[in-house]
Amino acid sequence: MRVWLLTNTAYGTWLPGSLRGSVTSVRDLRPGDNFPIVRIEHDIPGEPYEEAIPSLEASARELMTGPPIVFTRDHAETVRDQFLETAAYRRWDIRALAIMYNHFHMVVRVLGDPDPRKVLADFKAYGTRALNTRFGRQSSGTWWTTKGSKRKLKDDTAEAAGIHYTLKKQPNPLVLWCPEMEMGELKNRAEA
Repeated sequence: MRVWLLTNTAYGTWLPGSLRGSVTSVRDLRPGDNFPIVRIEHDIPGEPYEEAIPSLEASARELMTGPPIVFTRDHAETVRDQFLETAAYRRWDIRALAIMYNHFHMVVRVLGDPDPRKVLADFKAYGTRALNTRFGRQSSGTWWTTKGSKRKLKDDTAEAAGIHYTLKKQPNPLVLWCPEMEMGELKNRAEA
């Protein structure tokens, strides 16, 4: 079984070159390279964010095909419900989920060793279907940015840290979910 911390942003809400910094690939010269320009990936865990690059952000904004997506509580609840359904169907185990206005974090256990890109893509695809059904298609054609972050949590300590980060360190979450919350909600309903 593998455990992943998955993160993805809503379309257009955190562009490459942003003043907040960004995780992206940029053309950069490495010491010792013979070529004048090479591509360095700055999206490896532990590497620093890219500093603000206003011209890159402006270029990314010009390429957008629709407005940025900003989730409401209704959007977040729709995504949560679909993520839980997707996980149940795939026999994956969501350990923690936080959905904010512009991104989500999820700790998920998966059987075997599937490609984490496929795991994240499945959640986003089924989340998109649910959002389109309830709220209509977006002019950009998507609710999400491409790729996203997929960090393997190598042991129980890393998993616990990922769950803590997801549930306790997010600013203004629209929706938080973990199995213990679900059990508490079901217990509270039974007692009512």
